[in-house]
Amino acid sequence: MKLDNASLAEIPIAKPSYDRSEIGIGIVHFGVGGFHRAHQAMYLDRLLEAGKAREWGICGVGVLPGDRRMADVMADQDCLYTLILMNPDGSRDARVIGSIVDYRYAPADPESVVELIAAPTTRIVSLTITEGGYVIDNAGPDSVFGLVTAALARRRERGLPSPTIVSCDNIEGNGDVARQAFTAYAATAHPDLVDWMTEHTRFPNSMVDRITPVTTPDVIESLAAEYGVDDQWPVAAEPFTAWVLDDDFSDGRPPYEDVGVLLVEDVTPYELMKLRLLNAGHQALCYFAYLAGYRLVADAAGDPLFAEFLRQYMDDEATPTLRPVPGIDLPEFKKTAIDRFANPSVRDTIVRLCYGSSDRIPQWLVPVIRENLKSGAPVRLSAAVVASWARYAEGVDEQGEPIDVQDQLADTLVPLAKSQLEHPTAFIENTALFGDLATQQRFVDAYLWALDSLHRDGARATLEALVAGTS
Repeated sequence: MKLDNASLAEIPIAKPSYDRSEIGIGIVHFGVGGFHRAHQAMYLDRLLEAGKAREWGICGVGVLPGDRRMADVMADQDCLYTLILMNPDGSRDARVIGSIVDYRYAPADPESVVELIAAPTTRIVSLTITEGGYVIDNAGPDSVFGLVTAALARRRERGLPSPTIVSCDNIEGNGDVARQAFTAYAATAHPDLVDWMTEHTRFPNSMVDRITPVTTPDVIESLAAEYGVDDQWPVAAEPFTAWVLDDDFSDGRPPYEDVGVLLVEDVTPYELMKLRLLNAGHQALCYFAYLAGYRLVADAAGDPLFAEFLRQYMDDEATPTLRPVPGIDLPEFKKTAIDRFANPSVRDTIVRLCYGSSDRIPQWLVPVIRENLKSGAPVRLSAAVVASWARYAEGVDEQGEPIDVQDQLADTLVPLAKSQLEHPTAFIENTALFGDLATQQRFVDAYLWALDSLHRDGARATLEALVAGTS
């Protein structure tokens, strides 16, 4: 049965009981991938199901050529899709999500996107544009920055309030990063807008959390086989979800607190906890795991050696850099994080975690290293993670098989990594990624030991020495 408005009443799984035709657009979201659909759109669906937030429906926007397929699927399915939660015991919970009520493909009609954001009913612009999406060097009028600032200029001219711009990307101080990027773009494209934005536009920081693998063909096939639902792009995710938001909005917000979102005065402690434990923990796992022959995250995290390495990294190096996190049991959070990685039903891939490392390691792990170098705390495990990335980036595994290094800087990083056989610090001398770490002797010594061990003894033996404290 094809998933769309016409068939919704007959779909044999949980689905919206609210009338989607009565939902107004209050949020414009850039970057409608799996994570947004498993996370922010899910929270709004919960509100709508509770009879609340009827003016806060979402219109998704795609700006990249690769977003054309999502535009086609959304049009064909009336913006409906299925969210499947993969429980550790193998059971699954499925629901059709209805909170996205429109979708615009900006390259086809940029004016419609600008005018939608300029409409007085649009009160939030949210973003999941990836960690690397906030670079404005090549941003033009059809980029997210160009479209949004053009709309802000119209709102100012019309005497309308500014919408809130909410980054939901895994970046420390993501709201601050978004403010800097949008303001810097406006300074070039709309110089007279900057003061107005500074006074009126709010950019709250946020912490978002739900492991959401890329949708694979087997997810689509199993949905059809088990429920008889033909959904071209469902999304599968773990059951755990969390969202912490600075309660700082320009023109109102949905009652997110009614569906489990934590609204706080300062999201920073929660953000650091998640980025440095969970996100950096993924990086601590993935390169060693790939080199050791693992291809699924759950298999690697279920290996006691890898789990112990993760636990030691979290306890000994990440935790000392965190601030007190109100209301959070930190030991339980760390245990739960490793258990989440080991959920066999999620089938998250090692390759997904290795993707785009040049955006991730500098954002999530390098700050841990810097703080520990400054305080005198240990860095040997973090340095070993960097070494595992450098070894992975050589593009050949321990069996001599090629590794497809998927990174926007691969053309630079792979040659650097290959050269480290003759020049061991070549990789970390990339100052754009590591700053001055190649001059920090305590880090360099730990890094060189790990890199040499990876070349000489392999990933598993290197981890054994690290967790035993004999490195």
